[in-house]
Formats: sequence, structure tokens, C-alpha cells
Amino acid sequence: MSKKKPKPSGNTIALNKRARHDYHLTDKFEAGLALQGWEVKSLRQGKVQITDTYVLLKDGEAFLIGGHITPLATVSTHYVTDPTRTRKLLLHAKELSKLVEATQQKGYTCVCTALYWKKHLVKAEIALAKGKQEHDKRHTEKARDWDRQKQRILRQHN
Repeated sequence: MSKKKPKPSGNTIALNKRARHDYHLTDKFEAGLALQGWEVKSLRQGKVQITDTYVLLKDGEAFLIGGHITPLATVSTHYVTDPTRTRKLLLHAKELSKLVEATQQKGYTCVCTALYWKKHLVKAEIALAKGKQEHDKRHTEKARDWDRQKQRILRQHN
């Protein structure tokens, strides 16, 4: 009788919390991710880091740059693994044109905010983002602390 490994709860593989801290996120898109077999196996183990990722839009295509997928120790030695390779994002033409227009004309950048499973496929949540200034970051942090404090007060009185 073999024991199955416990699966991580939910369908989220990785979150980019830093993006929410550094940018004002506006429109979100769901993009497929073109991966190799060893990358999918590593994602199932949760060996991925997307904190400094961004999306490059070039020649009518979108690419994920800066994501680091750590190869498993069991990967074959005859196969070359590049943990930080540029991965292609799969989007509809209308979505691509919206992203290109916003990044070129309106001064937005495009960042990856999450990786998650949708059935058996890996999806990337990408968002149009505008950089926050230092005072905006402080304001967001104060608001978050105040919300936590309000929750504590409500719990004590109930």
C-alpha cells in the first residue's frame, strides 16, 4: 500500500505580494504559460519564485521574464535546465493589443501577480501596473494596519 503525498491546499502555486506593495494594479488578465515537462514537475512541488517578474511585450507576443523555477534533483542529467529562462505567455490577440496600448501610450508596466492551476493547466495572472511612490506605500501600510486594528476591536466586543 503506497502513501500519496499531500497536495497543497487551493490551486495557487505562487503569489507576488511585492507587486501589490510596489504598484497600483489595474486591469488583470489570465494567461497560459508555455512550460517544459521538468518545469511542471517543479511547479507541482512549489519550487517557484516570481517576486521580480515582469512581462515583456515584443513582436505581438508576451514573455514572462525573471521567474525562477528550481529544477528538481531527480531531473535527468542529459537534459539542460535553465531555471530563469524566458517563458512565453499565451494570450488572445485582443488582450495583447490592450496590453501593448497601455504599456506604450499610458505609461503602465505589466507584472505577473500569481501562478495557479486551472484544472491541469498552469495559468499566470498578469496585471497592468503603475508604480507607487514612497508616500503611497506608507499610506497603504497605515490603512492595512488600521484595518487589522479594527478587526481586533470588533472581535473583543463580540
